[in-house]
Amino acid sequence: MRKLFIYTSLTLLFLSSVPQLVFSQKAEKKLSETILLKDSLFWKAYNSCDTAKYNEFIASDVEFYHDKGGITLGLEKLLEITKKNLCGPNDFRLRREAVPGSVKVFPMERGGEVYGAIISGEHVFYIRQAGQEKLDGLAKFTHLWLLKDGEWKMTRILSYDHGPAPQVNNKKEIKLSEGILAQYAGNYEGPKTGAMKISPGSGSLILSIQQQNFTLYPEAENRFFIKGRDLNFEFVKKENTILKMVVRENGQVVEEALYVKKK
Repeated sequence: MRKLFIYTSLTLLFLSSVPQLVFSQKAEKKLSETILLKDSLFWKAYNSCDTAKYNEFIASDVEFYHDKGGITLGLEKLLEITKKNLCGPNDFRLRREAVPGSVKVFPMERGGEVYGAIISGEHVFYIRQAGQEKLDGLAKFTHLWLLKDGEWKMTRILSYDHGPAPQVNNKKEIKLSEGILAQYAGNYEGPKTGAMKISPGSGSLILSIQQQNFTLYPEAENRFFIKGRDLNFEFVKKENTILKMVVRENGQVVEEALYVKKK
């Protein structure tokens, strides 16, 4: 009889907790949807340099902590910096995109009542300049949103762990004979990079700069690329003579290294 009583009590306790659990899950989902919407509208204003709209989402006493740019206190100062550096009269613009799957929302509660939320994740930035856009960097972000008088405002902004963005080079590697690869071997001299050496590798070329080695994979008889970055190398020759190696990053020429001599 006692076992039956304990079993019945536990069953009733479990059943009574189910509605609360379902309610809590629904509330968290609604909160997450709200913050994600606010976040998307904020970044839409940021990307379009709509500082008037941008202003609507940020608290007057905002604190912005940047691991490279220091501390910015107050909405007025933050808007001043944004207008001057990101949304100035020149052709420079910065565009932000969240890394898919990285963004999460966490509720902040006091006495069972939600007073705020944290949204964090990773995002990449693209630089737009002179009519061209290129991937520039990757960083992490953490934003604290607080609910005051029925309005959500971003009050603390942390931007950190800045570094180069992972590049995806979609070029396809082909096979070249040892003879073709050997013709590019030798020393090269670039005005920016200085002395470089090209050596044949296993189906590839090895680029040596000081103490660093990079593998160049062939995509054509005279064109090579590095995996993981949008760096491409083209060997220019006249008849059977190598003249130079042209290096392009994101489609732009960043180095032209003249062929000096065989290694």
